[in-house]
Amino acid sequence: MEISALCIGLILSLGLCELNSALALNGCEDDVKQRAGLTEDRTRAGVSTQTSSVKCKLQGTTRLPVFSTDGDYIIGGVFSIHYNMHTVKHNYTTIPEPLRCTGSINTRELRFSRAMIFAIEEINNSTELLPGIKLGYQIYDSCASVPVAVHVAFQLSNGLDPVFYTGDNCSQSGMVKAVVGESGSTPTISMLRIIGPFNIPQVSHFATCACLSDKQQYPSFFRTIPSDQFQADALAKLVKHFGWTWIGAVRSDSDYGNNGMASFLDAAHREGICVEYSESFYRTHPRSRIQRVADVIRRSTAMVVVAFVAFGEARLLLEELSLEPSPPRQWIGSEAWVTDPKLLRFSFCAGAIGFAIERSVIPGLRDFLLDLSPSKVAASPVLTEFWEDAFNCRLGKSAAKDERLCDGTEDIKTLQSPYTDTSQLRITNMVYKAVYAIAHAIHKAVCQKTNSTKQCDKFTRIESKEVS
Repeated sequence: MEISALCIGLILSLGLCELNSALALNGCEDDVKQRAGLTEDRTRAGVSTQTSSVKCKLQGTTRLPVFSTDGDYIIGGVFSIHYNMHTVKHNYTTIPEPLRCTGSINTRELRFSRAMIFAIEEINNSTELLPGIKLGYQIYDSCASVPVAVHVAFQLSNGLDPVFYTGDNCSQSGMVKAVVGESGSTPTISMLRIIGPFNIPQVSHFATCACLSDKQQYPSFFRTIPSDQFQADALAKLVKHFGWTWIGAVRSDSDYGNNGMASFLDAAHREGICVEYSESFYRTHPRSRIQRVADVIRRSTAMVVVAFVAFGEARLLLEELSLEPSPPRQWIGSEAWVTDPKLLRFSFCAGAIGFAIERSVIPGLRDFLLDLSPSKVAASPVLTEFWEDAFNCRLGKSAAKDERLCDGTEDIKTLQSPYTDTSQLRITNMVYKAVYAIAHAIHKAVCQKTNSTKQCDKFTRIESKEVS
């Protein structure tokens, strides 16, 4: 899977080289003149062109960040703001259309991305951390998919210059100094395969796969959330504590689910717990696969179900089970879904237990999240989509017959949504901590303390590996 992800990324983001050799056809003379003038200009500017005649153009279209602002040092961010990617069948006769997200917005992930912006703005206003230096950001939507995550990883590491010459000396380091994200383990691993060799540190707030603790494979990976190895051991002890020795198990067919469940089953075996079944599925699998898993749960004799699944898989499975509820089951959930209010609305999940990240308070975040209005969201397609979905109206000058125009009376303070719910800031706080961890690393690289005062040089050029 990882090799496939890399190949997809190469197709998406590598340059298409055009050789300007003696075999050039019509128009060669004009191209040579133009190239000669460009070479002269570049030489005057102090950029070495050497003797190469290879020009590389970025293939395809660049992917725009959903939120961005310039700064002295840029931090990348990648979140699953949408939970699906538009899929097309390739006929290999035409150029594939650009990857794009589909489905509704995951408002929880939107809150994560906005929390990153809040943390950066808070740091930019600080007189203690990076004084006199402005941090910028480029935040992308991965659609919770590997192809988009890989595409984004290339952009974050390359920069977006549309044309470059292979004879040029590098005039700047990678565009970002570090990356916050991704929320899922599989997209995170795919990104690490791209940005890891460039020593760009990646700090995840929600990628919990124990496999990511392997520093041989992922030396530039860090996280503000514990490894699933600890959760798997704790879940086994929890099941044993209640005397449940005959259980069923379901998992996401992903790095998160497969590794997490493998660790749990090992721990359960040591505790003397027997497993009737162990089923896996993924949110993009055919519905028949999810129906089969639901039927296994309904027919089983095990009254306890341990679900090591991500949010997307949990939602699909519970929706399928709600169509024909099974006999009462005791659900044991992993941290990815067990505290999500959208999933706990299912009555047969009442009494679900599991382990969660500790709740926290981030002063000022709620006011920042609520500081939205029709005029403010109009500049952002993602915020516009969120606003229109939340209030069931259209921003703009026109609306379809069955739609109404947003008239400005919408009050986000009255909105009941995971975006506005700051009563249980768990993973959001992990995003906040990730940004601060990166900021402290940059501070250490560019600031010095002299005579009890901190002096930071924003013109100091630092490599990404200095932030690790």
